[in-house]
Amino acid sequence: MKKILLTGIAAASLAVSCSTAKTAQANRAEFLKMKGTWQITSVDYDKSYMIRPFDEGADAQCFVGSQWVLVPNNYTGSYTLNGGGACPVKTQPIKFEVVSGTTFQFKKIFDGTKPKENETGYALTLLNQTADQFSVQQSVPFEGQNVNVIYNFQRTAK
Repeated sequence: MKKILLTGIAAASLAVSCSTAKTAQANRAEFLKMKGTWQITSVDYDKSYMIRPFDEGADAQCFVGSQWVLVPNNYTGSYTLNGGGACPVKTQPIKFEVVSGTTFQFKKIFDGTKPKENETGYALTLLNQTADQFSVQQSVPFEGQNVNVIYNFQRTAK
């Protein structure tokens, strides 16, 4: 009787661990789809608001045309703002991850600091991901309500 019980417990724990491993592999596969160079093709939001995302001091439209390089095997990357008009020219290193296949999180990495020293970052909802495009939505608080900003990415290189 004890052998049957122990066999049942072992089988149940094996099934749970395999299920968890398969979920982790599926999440990792989704995460790896983000590898490559991406360009923001458009930023959609209610234009009656002045949105300055990611503490860059630049209007959200300055991100249109920006290049994002994502390297999933070490969770690093960068984004580059191209400048022009009132938009700055800037390359910002980042550390990023995709959580549960639905949230794209990143934080800026500053010269002379380690990623773990920067505890603040951004969490955006991952939308409409395909092999060559995806969108993320940022919810920006403004006067007691949220303004949703959607960044549309297109792959430019793998």
